[in-house]
Amino acid sequence: MNKGNTINVALIGYGFVGKTFHAPLIGSVDGLTLAVVSSRDEEKVKRDLPDVLVVATPEEAIVHPDVDLVVIASPNATHAPLATLALNAGKHVVVDKPFTLDMQEARDLIALADEKQRLLSVFHNRRWDSDFLGVKQVIEQGTIGQVKHFESHIDRFRPEVRVRWREQNVPGSGLWFDLGPHLIDQALQLFGLPQSVQGNIATLRAGAEINDWAHVVLNYPQHKVVLHCSMLVAGGTSRFAVHGDKASVVKARIDRQEAQLLAGVTPGSAGWGEDDDMVLFDADGETTRLKTPNGDQRQYYIGVRDALTGKIQNPVHPVEALAVMAVLEAAVKSSETGLTQALELRPDERALLS
Repeated sequence: MNKGNTINVALIGYGFVGKTFHAPLIGSVDGLTLAVVSSRDEEKVKRDLPDVLVVATPEEAIVHPDVDLVVIASPNATHAPLATLALNAGKHVVVDKPFTLDMQEARDLIALADEKQRLLSVFHNRRWDSDFLGVKQVIEQGTIGQVKHFESHIDRFRPEVRVRWREQNVPGSGLWFDLGPHLIDQALQLFGLPQSVQGNIATLRAGAEINDWAHVVLNYPQHKVVLHCSMLVAGGTSRFAVHGDKASVVKARIDRQEAQLLAGVTPGSAGWGEDDDMVLFDADGETTRLKTPNGDQRQYYIGVRDALTGKIQNPVHPVEALAVMAVLEAAVKSSETGLTQALELRPDERALLS
């Protein structure tokens, strides 16, 4: 760890995720300093971050002597190899989701982090979204009774296939690996591991090379969880719909933080993460508008900072991200075979998640 009071951070990748999410969130947290960015486009980085050292390769950023924490926001196929390099260099590591391409890569990284005694965390930032925090609060308060049907959507309208790696047929691409981790992680936070998974994953847009639609059901003993994402939804669906044996709650709009970040809003400034559109439907069909907690994805990096200084545990333990990988893989296998799939987690991994 850096001898001063500041944790120096190297950010690998300054594409959409690195520029939009990681850089501003890191920069807004006291005790973290974004010191190095790895990018082939120095001018782009310097326009936003004039005081940051820009290096051309991830390897230069990883081995920089002043760097304590390496944040990997590069394409999914690079997550495991770059995290391996960083851990072997003695650095703490944050990996953007999805954690890795498959469960074996994830297990190897967890074992290496344990061996090197370094923090390894995964950027499941949407645990701190207003929409999720709102439905979580309603469920925990018992307002709707026992949950029987939980439905979570992240839908977009992008009918034109764009030229970017996420929409090309390369390892780790496709909508399910892009948005599925958000949907899965939130469901696991609420309900724990499902008994089984049923997946239907498809490619629907003209000219698409990789999946752009997914409908996945998580089976629990007393309720069902539906996870859905699509690139062909112009409107008409809610972010969450949760039905219990006493009432229902609907959250129409998605958390605003991504839109605020894209608009250049500084995390933590006035209006950050504010939200107000959650509606409760009681047994008689009467509606009540509920207050939604403010979203604040800064809490992830505040948690990383505090974990590195010994104040709290890792805000997203890698075994939790391994569970997300297990559901991702089970859904793909189910879609390919047409069969319901169990999660391929070992007993010791399940024990850590219980």
